[in-house]
Amino acid sequence: MSSPLPENNHAPEQTLEVARARPLLGTLVQIRASGAPSRIQGAVDSAFAAIERVQQLLSYQDPDSELSALNQQALFEPRKVHAETYAVLCAALHFARLSEGAFDPCVGFDLEQWGLLPRRTSKRPHAGTGRGSWRDIELLADRQVCLHGPVHVDLGGIAKGYAVDLALQALVAGGARDILVNAGGDLRVAGPRARQIALRHPLAPDASGESLTLLNAALATSGAYFSRQQRPDGEVSALLDPSGRAPHLGVGSVSVRAASCMSADALTKVVLFAPPALAERALAACDAMAFVQQPHATVTVGYPRHSPAHIGGASHAH
Repeated sequence: MSSPLPENNHAPEQTLEVARARPLLGTLVQIRASGAPSRIQGAVDSAFAAIERVQQLLSYQDPDSELSALNQQALFEPRKVHAETYAVLCAALHFARLSEGAFDPCVGFDLEQWGLLPRRTSKRPHAGTGRGSWRDIELLADRQVCLHGPVHVDLGGIAKGYAVDLALQALVAGGARDILVNAGGDLRVAGPRARQIALRHPLAPDASGESLTLLNAALATSGAYFSRQQRPDGEVSALLDPSGRAPHLGVGSVSVRAASCMSADALTKVVLFAPPALAERALAACDAMAFVQQPHATVTVGYPRHSPAHIGGASHAH
C-alpha cells in the first residue's frame, strides 16, 4: 500500500510591484521595481538610503557635505574622505583624462560667479580665486585627497549617475526585479523587460521627442533648456564649456546610453564639449552610444555599432 504524497506548503511567494518617488539630488527620484512582498519595500528603502547618502556626501549646495569640507580644507593638506566620495573622484578624474578636460569636475567657481551655486568663503589662503584645474586634484593612498590649486570641485556632472547605480545595486541585492531608477532623466533599468524611454524634445523639453529602447542599461541626458538664466551680464546655464570657461547655450541636447549611469552622465559632457573624434574615442572606450538631438534631427554617435538604437516609435516612460 503506497503512502500519500506530502502536501506542498511552500508555494512560491507572490510578486508585488512598487512605485515610489522622493525629492533628492535636486530633482524627483522615481523607483519602480517588483519583488517578493516580504522584501521589496525594504529593497526600495535601501535604494533611497543610498541616494540620500550620496547627496549628503557630494552636495555642493550643502555646506555640511563632505565635498564642501574637501573644498574648504584640502588645499595643500591631504584629507581622508568616505569610500564613495573617493570612488566618484576617481571616476571624475578618469573621465577628465579620457576627454582631455572636456569633462571638468572643477566648474564650481564659475557656477558660483554665475549665481547657479552658492558662494563658499574658504578659510584657506588663496582658496577663493578658483583658478585651478582638475589636474590639481591628487588622490593618495588610504582615500586621502589633496588639492594643489584653489579649485572648487563640483561633482554635479557625475554624482547623480553614481547615485542611480548605487540605488540599482541596492535593489538587486534586496531581490528586486524589473527595475527602473530615474533621477530627473538620468536613469537605469534592469530585468527582462525592455522599456521605451522618451527623450525630451530640445525645443519643448516638457514634451516627448524621439524615443529609444533600453534593456539592462543606463541613459543620461544633458541640455541647457532647464538651467538657462538671464543675468545682468548675459545669459548663463549650468553647463560650462571648459575650453573657454563659457556657459553652454545651445538649443540641442545629448543623451548617452551606457552600461552604468555614472558613465552615461559623464559622457554627455564629453560629447557636448570634446572635438568629435575625441568624443567618439571616449564613447568607444566605454562601449557607449550618444544621441545628439537638434531641433529638427537626431544624430547617433558611438559604439557598439552592432547594437541598434531603436530610435522612434511610441514612448511612455520618462
